[in-house]
Amino acid sequence: MPLFVAFFLIGIALVQLLVQLPSFTLLAIVFTLFLYSLYRYQKGLVACFTGFIWAVLFAQFLLSQPLTSENESVERKVSGYIDSLPQYSDRRIRFDFIIDPIQRGLPKKIRLNWYSKDQRLSAGQYWQFTVKLKRPHGTFNPFGFDYERYLFTQRIGATGYVRLSPTPVLLKKYKSWNIQTIRQKIAQKLEKIASKIPYIAIIKALSIGDRHQVIPEQWTLLQTTGTTHLLAISGLHIGLVAGLVFVLTQKIGGFWHKTNTSPQNIAAVMSVSAAIFYAALAGFSIPTQRALLMVIAAMLFLIYQRHSRLSHIFSAILGLILLVNPLAVLSAGFWLSFFAIIIIFYTNSKRLGASPWYIKAVKTHLILALGLSPFLVIFFQQISIISPIANLIAIPWVSFLIVPSILLAVFFMFINPWLASKLLLFANANLEFLFDFLTVLAEIPFASFSFPSPSIWQLAFAIVGILILLSPRGVPARYLGFILIAPLFWSNQPALKKGEFKLYLLDVGQGLATVIKTSTHALVFDTGARYSSSFDMGKAVVLPHLRGLGITKIDRLVISHADNDHIGGMKSLINAIKVDSIISSAKLVNAKICSTGQQWQWDGVYFKFLSPKNTGMGSKNNNSCVLKVESQYGSALLTGDIEAPTEKLLVQHQADLLKSDVLIAPHHGSKTSSTDSFLKKVQPKWVLIPAGYKNRFHFPHTKVLQRYQQQRIQWFSTANSGMLTVSMLKSGQKIISSRQQQAKYWNFQP
Repeated sequence: MPLFVAFFLIGIALVQLLVQLPSFTLLAIVFTLFLYSLYRYQKGLVACFTGFIWAVLFAQFLLSQPLTSENESVERKVSGYIDSLPQYSDRRIRFDFIIDPIQRGLPKKIRLNWYSKDQRLSAGQYWQFTVKLKRPHGTFNPFGFDYERYLFTQRIGATGYVRLSPTPVLLKKYKSWNIQTIRQKIAQKLEKIASKIPYIAIIKALSIGDRHQVIPEQWTLLQTTGTTHLLAISGLHIGLVAGLVFVLTQKIGGFWHKTNTSPQNIAAVMSVSAAIFYAALAGFSIPTQRALLMVIAAMLFLIYQRHSRLSHIFSAILGLILLVNPLAVLSAGFWLSFFAIIIIFYTNSKRLGASPWYIKAVKTHLILALGLSPFLVIFFQQISIISPIANLIAIPWVSFLIVPSILLAVFFMFINPWLASKLLLFANANLEFLFDFLTVLAEIPFASFSFPSPSIWQLAFAIVGILILLSPRGVPARYLGFILIAPLFWSNQPALKKGEFKLYLLDVGQGLATVIKTSTHALVFDTGARYSSSFDMGKAVVLPHLRGLGITKIDRLVISHADNDHIGGMKSLINAIKVDSIISSAKLVNAKICSTGQQWQWDGVYFKFLSPKNTGMGSKNNNSCVLKVESQYGSALLTGDIEAPTEKLLVQHQADLLKSDVLIAPHHGSKTSSTDSFLKKVQPKWVLIPAGYKNRFHFPHTKVLQRYQQQRIQWFSTANSGMLTVSMLKSGQKIISSRQQQAKYWNFQP
């Protein structure tokens, strides 16, 4: 069975590498090969083809209800019910919405934003809205979060916002009782009873899986110490709840003799029921699915008195998860949770000798830290060195003190609110101790390290190396495992030579963020927008990109001007990575003012500001820092949000310096910029437009695109191309669209 499930997994994983799903003809060929393999009794090929076909059919079903083009960006009246806990941010409410099936041309499930500070919503409410929808679309960067993949795995077919006119109508307070309604009731009770408790956001995360109120500082602390998994309702917590319910029910059942059913069997059923309920509160995430199926399997074997090898039980659970949801392989949690179990099995099987429990606990944490390191590097480009120590204390503290007290409080909220509040205060006190302890650990120098994103071959070698290192004593040459692991931490980016540079125009939606890399230096020009107190493009896009490239320091940060879509991510970036110097047209703390004539040279690449001559040139847009980057292999002009007046001044006073191979479109391609006279002086080969998909400003403007076309300038927009990479190398100039090069079948297709 283990081998069959492994090949089944391979077949499913292969589908996730496809740019487009196979046509009916190709699928028919695969099915023919499946039948031939079945006839030849080739179990491995049968399993692989089965996984491939099942994953294709599953994906095609999810993509069978797309938002039609005639319903995109038009007002449409819809009715349905809220299917998630509403998430409140500074100026909007976000929630998932299930549309009534009678409304055709629309997906079943959509994600909406309601821009209001005062409106209160609840899961299960039945509403009638007027909405504007668009196809699933997110920023597309090689090292960033794939929002389109997330929407696909959550079966969300469109995103949009609620129009305030005509006024939304609440048709029914609650459509029906379901798990989302129960989660909403618990959330409301928690807010009522424990609104003034400092760690209420963490309590919500551990009770109902609602993590959106956790503040960025807490997330950063958990990431640094490698304990973010504790903030989810993890498999460990599911197993703990199931075990406690089993023991308590069995003890109570021992005193009750008026039933023919074994107390053990009753305890098993109650244990499974509790695990199902707790997993449902977490939204049936991958780790909870795995733990829940583990509990069910263990209780079934207990009831029917069957014995089986752990590898077979594990394989059966893995196969069942893949059968229910083949898209589970797209989740980092899937690989981390299952590989953790494989490591534990591998390091505990066929080993001689017994160690005290505390020695085993320390060894387990150290082994998991080493064994999961390749996956942490490839998914997060970061490893916490202090993670084993942090988890050694944090896991039992959360599992045996914090989670039980929170769950008991949730139970008593509806019976005895006073007792519930005391239990929540107890949980809060323990959380305060835990976070104080983690803060001390996080302040240790070199608590965590960032690494460049590895390639597939680096990951494969690292896994083999770890298995060699963790093999039993007596296996010869175990030290060779270190040699195989070492390439994981090396950058696979080709080294730049003197005079060469790369320009990365990041996809940050409606905003600007650019990274310029020379052989030994890095410059960041603008940082994208800040959308709420917990989300900005500096942390979500710029920082992962820098880590993915192996950049650990920003030599110079340039903020063209102080508009949110250019400066919004600056604070997160400065807090997360060392910045040597800051230059801006705005008066910022510890920043120099950019002005015409400032220049420097890095590795044979020359940087020079062409504007502003002074900071009194009118609007913030026209005061933007304009930076020329040039070497013997090419040049680029970064313009911020300058408009026609500044373009005119540049043509008058800097005409000889404007000519560039690449132009970052002024003001995102607005009609008030990219004048004919300016373009004629720049004479760009390529114009790169940083603009959001279907943005409310309608950038780039059609008149601007016509000017580019008239002057035979090739243009690219991040809205359609994703991140754009321009290479100025000795071998020549090249531009690459990340969406064109790396998009998969679930991604937006322009």
